[in-house]
Amino acid sequence: MSKLSQRHLLGIKDITRQDIELIFETASNFKDVINRPIKKVPSLRDVTIANIFFENSTRTRLSFELAEKRLSADVVNFSASSSSVKKGETLLDTVNNILAMKVDMVVMRHASAGAPHFLSKHIKANIVNAGDGTHEHPTQALLDAFSIHEKLGSVEGKKVAIIGDILHSRVALSNIFALKKLGAEVMVCGPPTLLPKFISSLGVQVELEVQKALEWCDVANVLRIQLERQQLKYFPSLREYTLYYGINKKMLDDLKKKIVLMHPGPINRGVELTSDAADSHHSIILDQVENGVAVRMAVLYLLAGAQG
Repeated sequence: MSKLSQRHLLGIKDITRQDIELIFETASNFKDVINRPIKKVPSLRDVTIANIFFENSTRTRLSFELAEKRLSADVVNFSASSSSVKKGETLLDTVNNILAMKVDMVVMRHASAGAPHFLSKHIKANIVNAGDGTHEHPTQALLDAFSIHEKLGSVEGKKVAIIGDILHSRVALSNIFALKKLGAEVMVCGPPTLLPKFISSLGVQVELEVQKALEWCDVANVLRIQLERQQLKYFPSLREYTLYYGINKKMLDDLKKKIVLMHPGPINRGVELTSDAADSHHSIILDQVENGVAVRMAVLYLLAGAQG
């Protein structure tokens, strides 16, 4: 079994281009599996995986759970909202209690940046970061880059615009790291209040006008406005945001070229994207969902190979 260079997947920043290419190759094989009548393989039959979500998530948790079951792993789901964490139990105590049940791998989402990194220094199980605060969301970036690779044949040399709430998005940061490692040109676009001050130091272009970003790019990855993470008011109203940064089908059709439209979901329909844009021939949003399962299968399978 081929191995990743790391025992954990904590962030795209920590892995190499070779790791990403190995994940893509493995995900392609698993994609064939999940399109067969019998969608399971026995690859992780003796592996127990705990999904530990300290933040609510439907799509990511379901995608991981499906990936684990497709690999025949034993799956334990743990939701912090209904657990002893509410009673004051620490992160380390929670995970040690789960590991005492002989868990081999932990998939974790946490509201605090760096939580999976902290854990990886204290426990033996492999850890997959399913999103830590506004820091990273590595499997989302991998499935996004894999979807571009599948649609356009390569990520190298492609122009990718990440549009929307960059400041609160862990998806944006992981995507920037992944796309740059694979040789893409990256632009971020959004209101000045939603762009981090350090963003240009990551080697990306910055654009404030959405029309110019669309004219520049081959791929537009549109992010959700993360109202639940915004403690302050970063723009006057959703209506005003939509007026200046919302994307509709006419804008895409009027471009002098065909571009690929992506969204990590869930979509605020009528805010960052209109329904006719999200459901148009430009969109590969549903492909991203399918690819999410294949990419997460690849990550879990390869990390299981890195055990020991």
